[in-house]
Amino acid sequence: MSQQGEKPTAHEDDWWRRLYDGTVPDTGPGDAPDSLDDRFDSASDAVGGAPDPVDRPVPVVPVPDPRTPEAEPVKGTPWDAPAPPAPPAPPAPERPRAPEHLPAPPARTLPVPPPPAPEAPPVPTLPAPPRTLAVPAPWEAPAGPARPRTFAVPLTPEAPSGPTAPAGVAHVPGEEQSRPTVGHLGDRPPAYDAEPAALPASGPDDIGGLVPDTVLDGARYGTYTLRAASVRGDSARFRGETRRDALLTARFGTGDEALVLVAVAAGARAAGHAHLAAAEACRSIGGVVARSHARLCADIRAGRRGDLRSGLHRLTDRTYGRLRARAAELGLEPSAYAAGLRCLLLPADPECRTRVFFGIGGGGLFRLRDGVWQDLEPLVPAPSGGAVGEEGPGGDRLTTDLRITTPPSPYAGSPAPPAEPFRFRASVARAGDTLLLCGDGLAEPMRGEPVLAEELARRWAPGPPGLPAYLADTQLRIKGYADDRTSAAVWEA
Repeated sequence: MSQQGEKPTAHEDDWWRRLYDGTVPDTGPGDAPDSLDDRFDSASDAVGGAPDPVDRPVPVVPVPDPRTPEAEPVKGTPWDAPAPPAPPAPPAPERPRAPEHLPAPPARTLPVPPPPAPEAPPVPTLPAPPRTLAVPAPWEAPAGPARPRTFAVPLTPEAPSGPTAPAGVAHVPGEEQSRPTVGHLGDRPPAYDAEPAALPASGPDDIGGLVPDTVLDGARYGTYTLRAASVRGDSARFRGETRRDALLTARFGTGDEALVLVAVAAGARAAGHAHLAAAEACRSIGGVVARSHARLCADIRAGRRGDLRSGLHRLTDRTYGRLRARAAELGLEPSAYAAGLRCLLLPADPECRTRVFFGIGGGGLFRLRDGVWQDLEPLVPAPSGGAVGEEGPGGDRLTTDLRITTPPSPYAGSPAPPAEPFRFRASVARAGDTLLLCGDGLAEPMRGEPVLAEELARRWAPGPPGLPAYLADTQLRIKGYADDRTSAAVWEA
């Protein structure tokens, strides 16, 4: 329905179809005498008056600056927005026209500062992505030509490199080092390098006798902390020779009844089987102590020093008897298959602070107490067939004559090897003590170079170092000392 209520007789879309029907011819131009422009002009005249027959310049009326009340009028800017059109008004009588050339008042110009140079926007700093290392996934193995799958492992940022200490300075006071380094003491460095240069020669028949360059171990029981190390000497590293020293650390038993054995053996320098003799000496003494550890532990806790001395004397005699038997099997003289042996017995019971030392051969036993080193092993004179009457602090008898009988030499006219004195000492440790057991490779510079003893005392006075630090401490190099270094240190809490 339409607005008037009648119903249309045609379809409501017929007008649209007629408008766009292609069959209807174009109407063409209209017959009206006026155009669209004529109609616009007529409407403009009716609203705002008749336009000027010619274009005339429109006078510019200056507008005062709203920021300064007393400012003179300035010339309008072309970007000013035009004023909204006025509402339609009835036609007014024609007014006299303004002159064609009306002088405009002088406009006041203000100095305009040059625009500042545009600043570049700050570039945001993005955090650097973590360094990654592509390594093969541990659950896959490369198969054939295909590349293994990898996963990213973050790398630790490298520490900034700072000024390093001179080569002759072993430690810089007040400076924390990221890792232990092997330095040297004295005015000049040793002739050999500090790191290994060559491996010992080996063949198909001596694979079982290969000796690693370095052995490092440690433990903590009761009131003490143990650190032990054995390192091939600088000269042996340079020449590709085998480390002659041997080190054994073992625990027998459990709980407070346990007994810790530390054995240090050093083979003869000129003997070709020195490293085998040292290793067998450690294994042999370890076996006999393991079978007798309960009795030894009871004697130590009870303080029976006489029984300990005689019992350890017999055990050491058995060890050297096996070395002599092995030398006979190999067709060697006993001196060619021998080694110095020095041992410590440390009970695990925290109520027992008795530390027992025994052994045969050269080396050293030192104690650091109140910042001063004490040599607990006095020089032993050549044995004369009887007991050596040496008394230590507190009346302890330090040495006895082992008097090991040796078989006659197979070579006519060769003298029998002399008997080695048996060394023994049992002492009670105090809190803060540090006991050092070592072979000749460390004992000789400890006695001959005071700078080494002073440096170790300074480093070890605060307490037991970690395993890498202890290894670096025992390798402090001094010119003229290039033998193997084997030692064990015990810090008392």
